[in-house]
Amino acid sequence: MTFASHDAYFASVAPEVRSLLRSIQTTVEALLPEASRCISYNMPAFRDKRIFFYFAVFKKHIGIYPPVSRDAALIRELEPFRGEKGNLSFAHHQPLPIELIGRVAVALHREYALK
Repeated sequence: MTFASHDAYFASVAPEVRSLLRSIQTTVEALLPEASRCISYNMPAFRDKRIFFYFAVFKKHIGIYPPVSRDAALIRELEPFRGEKGNLSFAHHQPLPIELIGRVAVALHREYALK
């Protein structure tokens, strides 16, 4: 299935996970009002001149991409959630650290603005 919007993607997932995706979307939009919604690699994403933040649902977790690479303190704080390539994985059965995800979005926005 190919998605044309965040809403189309959200409609394809279970309601209990949908609310988590909406909280991520709302947080990013509140912190980065200049960013716009888009779909890339068939995942919800945000762009500001270029795409800087992706998020997606998987069977057991929500993934956040790409990895933060320039904020050493934030990278250390994210260690419990980092996969081997640095991408973030938040298990469905644990509370979603939405404030931390917001900080990730802001850090990624800064990193991609420098490129």
